[in-house]
Amino acid sequence: MTARLDAVAAHGSVAIRGGTVVDSAGSRRADVLVGGGRVIAVDPAGVEGDRTLDASGCVVAPGLVDLHVHLRQPGREDAETVETGARGAALGGFTAIVAMPNTDPPIDRAAVVREVQDLSAGACCDVFPSAAITVGRQGVDLVPMAELVRLGVRIFTDDGAGVQDALVMRRALEYASGLDHLTGGRRVVLAQHCEVAELSAGGSMHEGEWSSRLGLGGQPSEAEELMVMRDIALARLTGSRVHFQHLSTAGSVAMVRAAKEAGLPVTAEAAPHHFTLTDACCAGYDTVFKVHPPLRTGADVDAVRVGLADGAIDAIATDHAPHTSADKERPFDAAPPGMLGLETALALALTELELPVERVLALMSWRPAAVAGIDDRHGRPVAPGEPANLCVVDPQAAWTVSGAAMASPSRNTPYEGRELRGRVRHTLLDSEPVVIDGEPQR
Repeated sequence: MTARLDAVAAHGSVAIRGGTVVDSAGSRRADVLVGGGRVIAVDPAGVEGDRTLDASGCVVAPGLVDLHVHLRQPGREDAETVETGARGAALGGFTAIVAMPNTDPPIDRAAVVREVQDLSAGACCDVFPSAAITVGRQGVDLVPMAELVRLGVRIFTDDGAGVQDALVMRRALEYASGLDHLTGGRRVVLAQHCEVAELSAGGSMHEGEWSSRLGLGGQPSEAEELMVMRDIALARLTGSRVHFQHLSTAGSVAMVRAAKEAGLPVTAEAAPHHFTLTDACCAGYDTVFKVHPPLRTGADVDAVRVGLADGAIDAIATDHAPHTSADKERPFDAAPPGMLGLETALALALTELELPVERVLALMSWRPAAVAGIDDRHGRPVAPGEPANLCVVDPQAAWTVSGAAMASPSRNTPYEGRELRGRVRHTLLDSEPVVIDGEPQR
């Protein structure tokens, strides 16, 4: 933190001129002056600072927040590190990301939480480690949640695997619901990767027409939906909050929508690949399209899009999952699942979703910040006195995706060569420009 404050002091005040401010309060034409980690002024008449960032034709918004990022460190630094992942996040407009716990060793104890926090010092964005629900992500013994919450953990998940035992999940929800006194009243979140292992075993893509054509084992939609159904019931039983990760099926979206209408404490996210790609993309056996949960049908893609539009789904989360080329060059059924997502998520949402920019920003900034319990620092209104964690986005800029040009040492983007609309021009963390004109400053 000291290093960050020194950097803020060194940069002085920054004037962001010529843009349109968009936040939870609405949209208005104004220049923004930041410094000392805070927004100093928001003025349609103009501002002056020690340095100026051009925002002509751009939207000035609260920084984006990603609920679901695999940084691979510790254990798989050949695929990604906290430093490279955070740099890619800043290039994508994110000022905060939640790091998943399926590292090696997993984030299931205090020492590993502290290691990730130490690695995050000086990163281009704030990195919040999540922790596993169960020791070793084995689905048996609960981690010491209270100890980890005292270290700042607010989200627990066995991501990469669903908690298979309903009684273990019930006990985890009950345990988490008693920790509010350690968080200033904010609820600790249990996030679930919904996958019934007995049904998904042996499947490397969605079970349906394309898996039959390709001769590949499939994962039926029911493998996801049965766990969604179970955990909605457990949320009703315990009164505890459940967050559903990377929803991919029409049935899952419908159940979450109904649960919300019934007043249950559930939230949900969807990944860009689940509203832009279908299982037909696997026709060439290209492992870049292998992901869990798998790419589904066109009807499922449509349902996810509707869920994002009507509020059934609270947030867009990337599920950024880097893998080395050697790992992705294995046969389809043996290759690891996962895709890069940090640098393409915003542009995919702006290009593919028929939503106004204000709605896209809500799904990627202040709403996920609220889910993560970090909305005291991220996703805040752009107003005097608020934390200056901001992104400046040109919603009309056209660009072509290139994995080689990304910050990650991995290259597994399924959008290679695709032209997208909307690109981040600047990103500011605690008022320090960490990305200027699309170039990282750290």
